[in-house]
Amino acid sequence: MSDYVNVALDAMGGDNAPGEIVKGAVDAVNENGNVKVFLVGSHDAVAAELAKYTYPSDRIETVDSTEIIEMDESPVMAIRKKKDSSLVVAMNLVKEGKCDAFVSAGSTGAVLAGGQLLVGRIRGVERPPLAPLIPNADGVSLLVDCGANVDARPSHLVQFAKMGSAYMKYAMGVDRPRVALLNIGVEEEKGNALVKETYPLLKACTDINFIGSIEAREIPAGGADVIVCEAFAGNVALKMYEGVGKVLLSKMKGALMKNLVTKIGALLIKNSLKETLTAFDAAQYGGAPLLGLKGLVVKTHGSAKANEVRNSIIQCITFKEQDVNGKIKQYLDLDTDTN
Repeated sequence: MSDYVNVALDAMGGDNAPGEIVKGAVDAVNENGNVKVFLVGSHDAVAAELAKYTYPSDRIETVDSTEIIEMDESPVMAIRKKKDSSLVVAMNLVKEGKCDAFVSAGSTGAVLAGGQLLVGRIRGVERPPLAPLIPNADGVSLLVDCGANVDARPSHLVQFAKMGSAYMKYAMGVDRPRVALLNIGVEEEKGNALVKETYPLLKACTDINFIGSIEAREIPAGGADVIVCEAFAGNVALKMYEGVGKVLLSKMKGALMKNLVTKIGALLIKNSLKETLTAFDAAQYGGAPLLGLKGLVVKTHGSAKANEVRNSIIQCITFKEQDVNGKIKQYLDLDTDTN
């Protein structure tokens, strides 16, 4: 078992659980021989879904749980009261060292609360940020933070920049990732109090490649590899990013299906268009890791389908094999022997 990257998967979390979650697990183990998935949830419901597929039975294991944390529940209270929920049981597998990573499409608040209360922070990490990969013209950028720390301080943002740099370098293979501070202008004197106080601190960091401020409109063009911000601004930017993408896709489909001529044109460019649109599909890059925890916690979209779940599981393999947590400790100049 120790030869695999062991992933605890919340089978009951999200809008499409357990069907799409189980299918994503099956797709992941069929695609990659280095991973074992622990499907945590109602044994009967999970078994019924697994019966639909062919997969290596030694690399998917079910772990029974009797409760589900709903989206509208108080996250902290739910974590404390629902000890046998799929989310809590799965996170405890990481806490106890039985699994290397946790993946869920369930309540974001519960995932964030459970990550800190159950899995725990690496000693020295002030605030774990939620850091999704977002597509751009050149590949992907890491947006950190997008939802975990609304009232961040400058020292938090500095740690976000360092953790993001470690993730992009070792998990994504980006040499000297460019780090930028999300702002309303590129001039150093621009921004609110938090940004103005953070800018010189990042500028003084010699262990990251800080390139200054970045405006939101430059993110899709690939203006930086790591975009640093507090969670309020980051979440607004992310949701706008996703919303505009959906509207453009809808408009594009409408234009291509407008008449016979456009339909013929659509047929001619079908393969190229599909390739381009796939590159801009955030689901291709997995979920958002909560950086700075003792174990890997990954949050996928609540509406995640099997493809995103599969990619989130595969994402955990790289994180473990590249020892991203160890690299984060190095970037933050923390004791690498701290557990």
